[in-house]
Amino acid sequence: MTETQRVSRGTPRKWSSTEGVRTEFLDAARKVFAKRGFSDASVTEVVDQAGASVGSLYHHFGSKTDLFIALWERHHKEQQAIAAEAVAKARATGTTEPFDLFVAGSRAYLGATWPRRGLVKIFSLGDTPPGFQSKQREGSRAWIANNFRLLGAEDEAVQRALVFLATSFLGEARREIANARTAKEARELVAAMTEVIERMRPMFAATLADRHNERIT
Repeated sequence: MTETQRVSRGTPRKWSSTEGVRTEFLDAARKVFAKRGFSDASVTEVVDQAGASVGSLYHHFGSKTDLFIALWERHHKEQQAIAAEAVAKARATGTTEPFDLFVAGSRAYLGATWPRRGLVKIFSLGDTPPGFQSKQREGSRAWIANNFRLLGAEDEAVQRALVFLATSFLGEARREIANARTAKEARELVAAMTEVIERMRPMFAATLADRHNERIT
């Protein structure tokens, strides 16, 4: 009996059902990759964990590499959503200063690391498929571009460098938090890393002010 037949005797799966199957595979893959890493993880173990078939997995993802990348894409989108929600809430309470919004998003992003530490470790330990680092760099460029707009920076070398510096720091800070030994230590690291971000404020303010003064003189 095929997967489609198991659903409704010959009636094709609806899109929502397809998404449900993909979610089950991704949740299973999260557990297996966290336990085995990419190289030692087997498709069979993922399938067993999901309670599905090998054919179904390959139908939805094509390969173990595609499954790994799909898991990262979901993780990346969820992280972006966490930060965006925090920025939206800050705006809703009247916050308008760009750096304050950046701090709000950064704090939420870092604060979500501990409960998601397994995923962070999966994607930062180096046991990843060929081509994955290129995908990560693509995601990092998009993240930097988002922060560039959020901070109201201009397309100028020093400001580009500052946004790159702040965004890269967040990535490294997240890895440190993920490696914390306890939830308490993770919370302390979030507070410390957020304080470091706050200390970048004068540097951003001075640079933006300098460029503004140059335009009007």
